[in-house]
Amino acid sequence: MIGIKYLNDAHLKGFEKYKYNCVDTSILSVYVMHPFWNKVVLYCPRWIAPNLLTFTGFLLTVVNFFLIAYYDYDFRAATKTPIPVPDWVWILAAINLFVAYTLDGIDGKQARRTGTSGPLGELFDHGLDSYSAVLIPIYMFTIFGAADLPPVRMYFITLNVFLNFYLPHVEKYLTGVMFLPWGYDFVMWGVSITLAITGILGAEFWQIPVFGVKPCHIFEMTLYVSAVITSHPIIIYNVYKSYRDKTGKMRSFSEAIRPLVPLSSLFMLCTVWVLCSRNGIIDMEPRLYFVMCGTLFSNICCRLIVAQMSDTRADLWNGLLNLLCVVAFFCVLPYQFLGLPELSVQVERYLLYGLTLCVTIAHIHYGAGVVREMCHHFRIRCFKKFSMPYSQMLSPYDPLPQEKTSLDTTNPHSPSASSMRGYPCDRNR
Repeated sequence: MIGIKYLNDAHLKGFEKYKYNCVDTSILSVYVMHPFWNKVVLYCPRWIAPNLLTFTGFLLTVVNFFLIAYYDYDFRAATKTPIPVPDWVWILAAINLFVAYTLDGIDGKQARRTGTSGPLGELFDHGLDSYSAVLIPIYMFTIFGAADLPPVRMYFITLNVFLNFYLPHVEKYLTGVMFLPWGYDFVMWGVSITLAITGILGAEFWQIPVFGVKPCHIFEMTLYVSAVITSHPIIIYNVYKSYRDKTGKMRSFSEAIRPLVPLSSLFMLCTVWVLCSRNGIIDMEPRLYFVMCGTLFSNICCRLIVAQMSDTRADLWNGLLNLLCVVAFFCVLPYQFLGLPELSVQVERYLLYGLTLCVTIAHIHYGAGVVREMCHHFRIRCFKKFSMPYSQMLSPYDPLPQEKTSLDTTNPHSPSASSMRGYPCDRNR
């Protein structure tokens, strides 16, 4: 695409050797969602490509984002009387999100039953999920409103969500195993139920204190505490265990921390801009600022996913951060101290508009380019299932072909470990 090639020979050769290996121990996922998804996928025609299910689910989250933004762009609706967001918007958003969650759960099962599992499916799935990581929290911000949950606190909540999404991929980069976090299933259920309750009882319901504490503060603390208790320590232990038992990639310390550099740089640059903005950019354009940060995060995350799936070296820097550096520099410069005219509100706003547009175009181009190159290399189509004899198609309950040839019940990191509860870990491909 316009002469840019994103995948080199090492990437493509790594994808050829790639085998999906994950562990899913979430109680909600194992005992509720997998049985449900196993039933739902049977109603899905076999001619539908798994990536089409994935992309449809992602589009539903995008529809929710724009629909809610239309009625409450600046997160001020929650404090207005009457609240300008119609009840049907919340109901539709709840349905869309749960359907998106379901499609995300059955796309891997659809790939299994049609024999079309492959690295493109997993990359496509996780890549789109990384973009949804910024869209879904924004639904909750609209419910609570900027009066009770100021945009700067929304921003740090968003960073927490990014970190919780990113660290499992760092974990896989180091261990070779995707340990699916428990939080994902509970978050999707929680947000869907919250949206539905809002549609039934109204957004005013979330202004009622619980034992003197507002629901928005409970939401905020729950996200932080759950990350510290249920996510980060487990990831650290899994990485430590892989080094201790020599079951992981055994990367050196300098190599192990490479994926953290671009993410840390993104967090630092965006935070400096938020705290030192000449015009309070986070209060002026909170929604667009989150989108800009989320787009950059998704690009960084996608590049890490490519590296860990192809078993290549992770990027130490992301080129799109150069644009962020330049814009943030001009927006935090102490103009009056330097004897220069102060940066106007409109100029800073237009700088954010331009940056968001540039990084969005660049990220979409990157994603489309990677998918195109993989399709060309593997001679497949992203949204069209290649034909195969019916006898070769699998039930969603059957193990993946690679699991039949690499069964090792003694190694907790083997692909068989993902099926130890009776359900293959096939929510991704």
